[in-house]
Amino acid sequence: MKAAVLHEVNQPLSIERISHAKPGPREVLIRTVAAGVCHSDLHFQNGSYPYPLPAVLGHESAGVVEAVGRDVHYVKPGDHVITCLSAFCGHCECCLTGHMSLCQEPELQRAPEQAPRLGNRKKPINQFLNLSSFAERMLVHEHAIAKIRPDMPLDRAALIGCGVTTGVGAVIHTARVEPGATVAVIGCGGVGLSAINGAAIAGASRIIAVDMVPAKLDLARKFGATDTVNAREVDAIEAVRELTGGGVHYSFEAIGLKQTAEQAFKMLRRGGTATVIGMIPVGTMVELHGPEFLQERTMQGSNMGSNRFRVDMPRFVEFYLQGRLHLDDLISRRIRLEDVNEGLKALETGEVARSVIMFD
Repeated sequence: MKAAVLHEVNQPLSIERISHAKPGPREVLIRTVAAGVCHSDLHFQNGSYPYPLPAVLGHESAGVVEAVGRDVHYVKPGDHVITCLSAFCGHCECCLTGHMSLCQEPELQRAPEQAPRLGNRKKPINQFLNLSSFAERMLVHEHAIAKIRPDMPLDRAALIGCGVTTGVGAVIHTARVEPGATVAVIGCGGVGLSAINGAAIAGASRIIAVDMVPAKLDLARKFGATDTVNAREVDAIEAVRELTGGGVHYSFEAIGLKQTAEQAFKMLRRGGTATVIGMIPVGTMVELHGPEFLQERTMQGSNMGSNRFRVDMPRFVEFYLQGRLHLDDLISRRIRLEDVNEGLKALETGEVARSVIMFD
């Protein structure tokens, strides 16, 4: 099969022919139909987050089940599925206490003594975040997929696999935004726009979008933003505090920068909660002014929207089909696998929400 392989940090992905193993017990072979090019892929390509190489990147995808291994009862060949990088074991402390997105059990991967899921003639290839979506096939543990209704367009469904679940989930699960609350979202890429959409679904009374690209701020209004702040033109903190008479109840940082994480905290009113969704690079320290904690402000993180993805993803599909989740506007362009490096470069400019790779 064709796949996009990363051999060295800060180098383009190489389009190669590689092989996949046959499905083992509890494994599912999926024909990839669509894969989003997510900013997280860029973090691993440029070395902000180290990962063993070579690896097939990609983690935001949807496809059709081709084959299943022994003991798989959840899906059958022909089923449509969305993948999720936060695979769950179902029996560790994180899973049993309702924090499935934090599961790190090694049983979800093949053991070192087993044949690898991916490889070429020379050596094994690392699977990326349980998935490796930049390939024509994915061989995954059955706990890395959610079955969905067959009339859902799979290019839009792929976005639910990461960006949408991360953004909407951070609002409704991690922060638990209640109806009538005020919200600010810093960064209007795919995750930030999804957080804005999630705040609208949650019933927030005021949703302030913050970005430096006018086109993204215009797009944010389609997703539910009631106000926009161009951080290139004004002090974003002061603008948000002025719009809300002292700060928001909830703020969300959806870029992954020290500066914007600190801004999210300073935008809060007394008793407010800031949630960092973006992937702040390894080694970066975020600084907060200690006395501000006396105002009972909270700073917290979110991993994949604190999801319960087998429940959440089918519900998000319903939201889309009802017209409440605006996935159509998240897709900036559809590309081929051979164009994946252009898709990654487009993320660096900040001008696109999502490029989606479409497979034949």
